[in-house]
Amino acid sequence: MTAAFDRLPDAVAEVFGDDATAERAYDLLTVDVPPTAWITALETARDALGCTYFDWLSAVDEPGMGFRVCAHVAALPSAGSGVRRLLLRTTVPHEAPALPTATGVYAGAAWHERETHEMFGVVFEGHPNLVPLLLPENFEGHPLRKDFVLAARVAKAWPGAKEPGESDHGGPKRRTMLPPGVPDPNEWGPLKGQLPPAPARPARRARTAGDATPTAPAEPRPRRTRSASQGSASQSAPGARPAADAPWRDAPENQPPVRPDTPDNGGGQA
Repeated sequence: MTAAFDRLPDAVAEVFGDDATAERAYDLLTVDVPPTAWITALETARDALGCTYFDWLSAVDEPGMGFRVCAHVAALPSAGSGVRRLLLRTTVPHEAPALPTATGVYAGAAWHERETHEMFGVVFEGHPNLVPLLLPENFEGHPLRKDFVLAARVAKAWPGAKEPGESDHGGPKRRTMLPPGVPDPNEWGPLKGQLPPAPARPARRARTAGDATPTAPAEPRPRRTRSASQGSASQSAPGARPAADAPWRDAPENQPPVRPDTPDNGGGQA
C-alpha cells in the first residue's frame, strides 16, 4: 500500500484509470476522476492505498463547470510512514447533479452526503436516508449555490445607515450597488413591478485642456539667517535665549564659583 502511494501522482492512470488526473501540493495528493468512476476511485483509495480513515465529503459550486464533489480520506500512520492524505474529486453538471452514494465504501459519508444534498442539491443515488440534516423540511432552495437568492436582502438591499443623497435635502441619489446574490427589488420580491426604474448615470464628459487653468507652483519662503550681532543682542535682552553661536560658555560670569580656601585662590586655614 505504501509503495502504491509513493508512485503517485505519476502512476495515477495505472492506479485510478486512464481518465484520472493527479497532482501533489502541500503534502496533499489530489486525484480527479469522472463521475462514472467515483465509487471505483473510493474503493481503490480504501483497498489499494490503505485510506481507511474517512474525514469529510462536501462540494463546491464552480460557475460554468458544475458541482465539484470532494472526499478527503487518509491512510493512518504505519511502520516507517506518517499520515498520508488523499483528496478525491469529481464534477457533476448543474443541470443534473447526481452521484452514487459512497455509504457502501465509507459508512461515515452518510451525514456528509445529506448536508451536501441540502446545501448544493446534489442527489446521492442509493442513500438510505437522504433527508434534511440542518435546514427545516419546508426550506426552499440550496443556500450554498452561487445562484441562490438572499431573500433577507430584498427588504433592505444594503445594511447600515442611509447612503449619500438619501437625506431630506433633496440631493441626487447615488445608484445602489447590489452585492452578489441580491436581486433587483423591482424584479424579485414583494415590490416586484411596483418600483420606478433606477436612474441611469450620466455619461462622464472627457476633460479638455481648457477645463482647468494650471497654476504656477508656489515659491519657497526664504530662510532667515541670524548674524553674530543679532546673537549678542539676544543675550542682552532680558529673558531671551542665547544664540547657538554665542560664546557664552567662555564668559567669566558663567564660570563656576571658586571656594576661598582653595589653593588656586591662595587661601587656607587661619
